[in-house]
Amino acid sequence: MKTIPSDAPATGIKNRWWQLIIGIVCMAMVANLQYGWTLFVGPINAAHPEWTKAAIQATFAMFIITETWLVPFEGMIVDKFGPRPVVAVGAILVAISWILNSQATSLDSFYIAAVCGGIGAGCVYGTCVGNALKWFPDKRGLAAGLTAAGFGAGAAITVIPISNMIRTDGYQAAFHFFGILQGVVVFILAMVLVRPVAPAGIKIQARQTMAKFNMTTGQMMKTPVFWLIYLLFVGVAMGGVMATAQLKPIGNDWGLSKEMVTLFGTTLPALTMALSIDSLCNGFTRPLCGFVSDRLGRENTMFIVFTGEAIALLGLYHFGHNVAAFMFFAAMIFACWGEIFSIFPAIAADTFGSKNATGNSGMLYTAKGTASLVVPWASWMASGGSTSKEVVGADHWGTVFYFAAAVSFGAALLAKFVLQNYRKKFIEQGNAQFNAQAAAMDADGRVAA
Repeated sequence: MKTIPSDAPATGIKNRWWQLIIGIVCMAMVANLQYGWTLFVGPINAAHPEWTKAAIQATFAMFIITETWLVPFEGMIVDKFGPRPVVAVGAILVAISWILNSQATSLDSFYIAAVCGGIGAGCVYGTCVGNALKWFPDKRGLAAGLTAAGFGAGAAITVIPISNMIRTDGYQAAFHFFGILQGVVVFILAMVLVRPVAPAGIKIQARQTMAKFNMTTGQMMKTPVFWLIYLLFVGVAMGGVMATAQLKPIGNDWGLSKEMVTLFGTTLPALTMALSIDSLCNGFTRPLCGFVSDRLGRENTMFIVFTGEAIALLGLYHFGHNVAAFMFFAAMIFACWGEIFSIFPAIAADTFGSKNATGNSGMLYTAKGTASLVVPWASWMASGGSTSKEVVGADHWGTVFYFAAAVSFGAALLAKFVLQNYRKKFIEQGNAQFNAQAAAMDADGRVAA
């Protein structure tokens, strides 16, 4: 066990648990930009039948790309100016995005709104996760998992009212109302965020191999171990991102759109119920797997959960034409891919140091944007490779599911049998160099002769 010294005191709410809660709520408020999107695809396509589903789903890919690929730069701004202004700007952009969607009459308008929303959601996501990693050096997996759970489970709170509003008032009204609501809540909460400090007396679990050194984002990107971690992130995220965007279109193709399900006394359309359950599973698994990885090890947890995602993907394809099986395997997909948003930020801080954790974990998070490129491809494959607006449907989903399952299982094997030893050696060598440099310093901090 080792002790982390206290940093300079912060101004504002200094309790790290309150800061964690604020971050979680902020994440929940921007979750619908990703997880609620699938509810709008059908109504948008019905209002504009001249647009193909693949063209509409390109909006989702643009959102994910801008949400993720700009996070490293947003992280640098956070490191310089603190979390408050970055999250406040993100709140404004999130509101503007869905207001633009409510007025959009062309695909270009939706694409512009997606870019705006992606930047805003990235400001919120990257800042809140980076704050959690720095506030909780002793519980990185758990803290990152709880923060990411807000993003994963946040949509479960509003997916039903959004679905109801789309049905009664139209998708434009839903975009407008919830866009303003989400933006206002995040802006208010941004005002009480403060720079992270490490409280005195923090004890770190000896189970994790952690870097004593600190790498900048540029230095990190020059290491092969970073790109191996990045590859694993992309591989597992592909199946989850595809399911997030395509779940309702898949259910429609398999004839489940008119099915009703009663659960705990509540009767809802099967796909709406599935989305609510999926969001809860996606959120719950993030802190759980983060907590487990703090004790069992990052790569060991990866192997178990990545394998689970591969099995769930195959299960959904083979058995998902049945409503109960569809709901079960869809929930398992969301549960098994949600954990990447707790384990990967934690493994980045463990491997490359805490000082630049916001920027470094943000750079790793861009892997989600890379993975999102599979979404338009999945729509295209589901249509039999046709550019026509007519979608053939279920017969062509097999290629997509088999590909995603194979990649997920391959990532499980790489994590356990390649990354585990490779990363341990990388950290041990870096720590040895760090200790040697420290030993060469005299008491005044000057290099010894």
